[in-house]
Amino acid sequence: MSKKVTNETGTDVIESGFCALTNINLTKMITEEFAGLDLTFDRIKIPSGGATVFEVPGDDPDQPEAVREFSAVILYHHPLLVYYKDAYSGGNMPPDCSSFDGETGEGDPGGACAKCPLNEFGTAENGGKACKARRRLYLLREGEIFPFMLSLPTLSLKPFTRYLMRLFSKGGRDSNSVVTAFSLKATKNKEGKPYSQAQFSVDRSLTAEERAVIAGLSEQVRQLSRAVGVNHGEVSEMDAEVISNAEDDILPF
Repeated sequence: MSKKVTNETGTDVIESGFCALTNINLTKMITEEFAGLDLTFDRIKIPSGGATVFEVPGDDPDQPEAVREFSAVILYHHPLLVYYKDAYSGGNMPPDCSSFDGETGEGDPGGACAKCPLNEFGTAENGGKACKARRRLYLLREGEIFPFMLSLPTLSLKPFTRYLMRLFSKGGRDSNSVVTAFSLKATKNKEGKPYSQAQFSVDRSLTAEERAVIAGLSEQVRQLSRAVGVNHGEVSEMDAEVISNAEDDILPF
């Protein structure tokens, strides 16, 4: 994505990469377009059963693109914890309790997530947790204006945590200071059940100019994310996850 702009000296220059979004105000655009509507973002989906292709929304909502890898900037990410007292039956069934910061649950039982007994292994089938955990990533691909949302399954949290630690160890870089390459690996849990695990690597570092643009967009998305409720597609995927009952499979995050 590129655009022609006029600099301070009156010269026309071509801005490329994420600098082409310099004057984009996502908050204003979304507020105006979604007035009276429930805010949502198109989701990139991770398949179940060990498949190694993402489902990326395209022009036809019924025909997502199947891609083995893609690159994007992680504008913002946060935990998502969801608890249903009774089994989720589909549709717009709201959770009994949920948390969008991984610290405080809202609903029944609510309260501090770290002290909640439903956040303990052994409270769900197969030794898992009754309170399901995911992590939402808001991703911006070059050439796009609106970010996508990727909901990381529980068993992809460990490689994501390691990726963030690698970034921090190399100059204290934040996840929104680089373009991240995303791919999938077919693997199995300790019970031998196949699943798809997300993998992460640095595609390239952002330029100083791009970092300034992305920092502003990241803050806008952080604010906008507060209006994004529980996505029922995510809940269905949580129920389909094949989580081992071994605690060392998962890093708390």
